[in-house]
Amino acid sequence: MIVGAGLGGLTAARVLHHHGVPAVVYDRAPHPDDRRRGVLDLHPASGGAALRAAGLQREVAAITTPGGGALRILDAAGARHYEQHADAVPDRPEVDRRALRALLVGSLPPGTVRWGAEVTGVRPLDGGRHEVRIAGAPPVSSGVLVGADGGWSRIRPLVSAAEPTSTGSTYVELTLFDADARHPVAAAVAGPGLTLALGDGRGLICHRDADGSLQVYAALAVPDRWAPADLRAALLAAFDGWHEGLRALVAEAGGPLVARGIHTLPAGHRWPRTPGVTLLGDAAHLMAPFACDGANQAMLDGAELAAALVGHPNDPEAALGAYEELLFPRASAAAAEAAAMFAVCFRADAPRGLVDLLTSSEQLVTVDA
Repeated sequence: MIVGAGLGGLTAARVLHHHGVPAVVYDRAPHPDDRRRGVLDLHPASGGAALRAAGLQREVAAITTPGGGALRILDAAGARHYEQHADAVPDRPEVDRRALRALLVGSLPPGTVRWGAEVTGVRPLDGGRHEVRIAGAPPVSSGVLVGADGGWSRIRPLVSAAEPTSTGSTYVELTLFDADARHPVAAAVAGPGLTLALGDGRGLICHRDADGSLQVYAALAVPDRWAPADLRAALLAAFDGWHEGLRALVAEAGGPLVARGIHTLPAGHRWPRTPGVTLLGDAAHLMAPFACDGANQAMLDGAELAAALVGHPNDPEAALGAYEELLFPRASAAAAEAAAMFAVCFRADAPRGLVDLLTSSEQLVTVDA
């Protein structure tokens, strides 16, 4: 039983199905399209490897486009400090998150994912089994329970007392549709892929989607539950004095503006082997959205967990132990890198520190927003 139909949980279910092992996935969303927009760079060693393990290489290739390596870094005045073209990283294609999720759902037998199933509680039973309570439905039980239900997981308390803590920063999500035609001033500052404009503890992170829209994330050091009465006006005040094209990313955004506090689990989060249950994705290693490939890592979690279960068909405890032995060091390294990059991006001298890091070490930065 997998709780959570994000990319990690769906990848686990797909790899299990690919090897003839049945699984059921519960998700509180009413339907598969109930997810926010966004583009994902598929990294060959994590998300790409997971989708290969799922046997979906051809199907994924049909919905990806080049461009995952395109990166532009600006300062508050709009001056360009760094540019990396997409062809510099040819093995990192982009895919629309919703299209990838639809592909994974469609690759599973009908009825595998139970939509509108909100988990309200869980308790251990004898023999490593667990009872899961679902709103409006009788309880169900499982011999192998996987918490793939995000940073505020209801499954995690079975194995760990860790809870997400605030980074002290908040993202506000914005979208500009048909940007080149309708928002030319804003579109002019955005590169062909990812653009980061950084300065004085603030940032505007912008990604150009395949449909011509711009997905924008305004990052601010504000209280966790920051909720001004006029969010757009508060954002424009926060970015007062910034380049007009950067401010246009906020001023001209359509649709609702959504503020989300940025939280993390402790780097190196792990738990003792607990019979019959484990975690993957944000439930296991919620990280800051810089210098990490959170969704890619979640898919790799799902693929490695499924492979371990397939490899130990008569011993789920051995499978879960083998999976966690791989998971813990890999996730710890990714979380530490994410925390370090997050700090660099919001230093007082930003974007100088990030540019120095990129040019000195030739590392690549991605935002998995």
